[in-house]
Amino acid sequence: MPSSQHLLLKQFLTAATGPLARSRPRLPAIRLAAEAAALFQFVPWNVFLQDADVEGMAAEWLRPVGARPERVLLYLHGGGYVIGSLNTHRALVGALAASCQLNTLAINYRKAPEYPFPAALEDARLAYDWLLNQGYEASNIMVAGDSAGGGLGLALLQHLRDARQPLPAAAIGLSPWIDLALPTTLRRQACQEETRMLEALEMQTWGSLYAADTPQTHPLVSPTKGKLHGLPPLLIQISNAEVLHDDVVRFCRKASLSGVPVTLQVFEGLVHWWHLFWRFVPEARQALQQVGEFTHSVWAEQQAQSQVNSAA
Repeated sequence: MPSSQHLLLKQFLTAATGPLARSRPRLPAIRLAAEAAALFQFVPWNVFLQDADVEGMAAEWLRPVGARPERVLLYLHGGGYVIGSLNTHRALVGALAASCQLNTLAINYRKAPEYPFPAALEDARLAYDWLLNQGYEASNIMVAGDSAGGGLGLALLQHLRDARQPLPAAAIGLSPWIDLALPTTLRRQACQEETRMLEALEMQTWGSLYAADTPQTHPLVSPTKGKLHGLPPLLIQISNAEVLHDDVVRFCRKASLSGVPVTLQVFEGLVHWWHLFWRFVPEARQALQQVGEFTHSVWAEQQAQSQVNSAA
């Protein structure tokens, strides 16, 4: 059963998004509201910020004290491919960096509708290549993202695989948006409060803004439509109350049948983007702790395999 803190959060979000759903604000107003809300976020103690320039793209490092210098997490923020920035996700990325004990690079990839597909994917690939050029081994890189950023990370994996490029050690999707068409009407009706919040944020139109002239069924737009063989270990977290739930479960089943090691963690009754509220919601802190445990297990397995190979 969700915590009392989450119940309060859910009530607040439902009340806050009601007027938005009725007024249908334009995208610039939604972006401004998201940036304003970011003013109340704070990075955890012992995580230090450092500006970065990734081939002209704004980015920043979030560096936890004690993180190993040779390992890195590339983070792709959510926001339906149309909103969000380094500011809106800085607190979440900082908390994730601390939980994983990984130096984390967050990037401000280009947004639709000004820059539709494949701009965001090109920027994600640019950041990944930049890390390789900085001397990081692919086996020491992980990719993570929430919502649209989670989908973007999974699209990046397929793109790298098809281009025969070295793949990262693992990828993490926090409530990833992997099918831009969104789930069925019946599923939306079963999650009425969640649906109202998504509709208030115009999410149903954002997929078409990002895809533009590209079919939403393109595998690099909706990664669940692609071939999933050959991908590295995946950790996927989702709530059973999210409208994205069914698509995520189907994706994980498909990936597993394709031979991909998949860890699916389903939480009970939580709203989309609950990870953002880690300071207030215990389930968010639990989720981030489990991400940290996953990354540590991947590194441990990698090290054990290396020792076996050396002995052979």
